[in-house]
Amino acid sequence: MTTPEAEQSQAEPAGAGTRGGAEVPVGEADQGGEAQVTAEDGAERPEERLERAVRAAEQALIEYEIAVETFRVEVENFSRLHHQKLGPMYARLDELDARIAEATAARTGDPEDIRKADEARARVLPMPGVEELFHGWMDSEGLSPEAAAMLTEQPVRPPQRVRPSDEARKLYRELARKAHPDLAQEAAERSRREEFITRVNAAYSRGDEALLRELAEEWAAGPVPKEQGPTPAEELYARLEWLAQRKELLTLVAKELEEGAIGAMLRLAPDDPDRLLDEIAEQLLAQVSEREAELAALLGN
Repeated sequence: MTTPEAEQSQAEPAGAGTRGGAEVPVGEADQGGEAQVTAEDGAERPEERLERAVRAAEQALIEYEIAVETFRVEVENFSRLHHQKLGPMYARLDELDARIAEATAARTGDPEDIRKADEARARVLPMPGVEELFHGWMDSEGLSPEAAAMLTEQPVRPPQRVRPSDEARKLYRELARKAHPDLAQEAAERSRREEFITRVNAAYSRGDEALLRELAEEWAAGPVPKEQGPTPAEELYARLEWLAQRKELLTLVAKELEEGAIGAMLRLAPDDPDRLLDEIAEQLLAQVSEREAELAALLGN
């Protein structure tokens, strides 16, 4: 697993020099070279420098959004697969703990042991959550992906792995760079891109390579966006400010993902998160065996 901050640092936009992490115009980065703007060549318009800065900032933001989204998919998939694969084992452990506590209380008759047995049994029968009440159709975040797919007559395809394949990640990143809504200059084009990227994100979250390829073909056959015309300086400044605010928001999202319980677990196995699920399952099976042996000893079996 590569965290968003680390992944972004590996994908800084090309085409402009950097100095201490800040954008440096090409003319300054290549002093003495052909790209340097001199008095003989004519003074560079301020708008041209701003346009270059905006393009560089847009590309950097897109790369960072890609990094955050790929990490979010891993966190979400790991959480769902952790619940699906390991949930029954956790439930079995809770049941065994309750039986052990009840057997101990029955043997000793101690009020403290009885209290502990009651608490252990209560943990086996928790209050139902939103997801249980709606039979998996809805959780605290709203409709589940499977429920949304059913309601829109789309096939239900839960994730098979925590991390989508390398090919799926490659296809996703290429599509995100080409079709990102922030590259649009008109409302209609932005709306078209937002709808398309929503489909791309859904396909990537399922690791659906075939659908991602279809989407790549669809985008390639789509309308060619209009060339960006000259932009007034004040609009360019506003654009830069918006990009900076968007980056700050994404940084908060990435921080929340990385510091969450699932993010912490993923850091234990950055190269193979799916293997981590198998290792946890092995540990839980060992604990189940220990509890079963302990219960058998208490019951005299």
